[in-house]
Amino acid sequence: MTAISFALILTGVLLNAAAQLLLKAGTNAVGHFDFQLDNVLPIGLKLAFEPHIMGGMACYAVSLVVWIMALSRVPVSIAYPMLSIGYVINAFIAWQWFGEPLATQKLMGIGFIIVGVWLVARSH
Repeated sequence: MTAISFALILTGVLLNAAAQLLLKAGTNAVGHFDFQLDNVLPIGLKLAFEPHIMGGMACYAVSLVVWIMALSRVPVSIAYPMLSIGYVINAFIAWQWFGEPLATQKLMGIGFIIVGVWLVARSH
């Protein structure tokens, strides 16, 4: 894998991870809600104009372009598993920013993900 291909994949993963974190921050700002017929419009508008959610959607849009560029250079069987790195990133940042737990079992799963991504990356 070339340096440019790796950079594109990593950028796509980081943008995707950032999008998830921004969406979570946005839903935290909006608070718990249920979609019901009478609140679809008010909740939909609240979500649509929440800055974190708008930022998350922008990250997704840019990540799509970057990901298409990466897929033009790297086999999908190599590139797609790399998205799992986003889970590792998000687990640690969610622990720091949102106070989400990082139990031993979750850390073991993260270890398996890292080993799996390493094995897939070396398989090419």
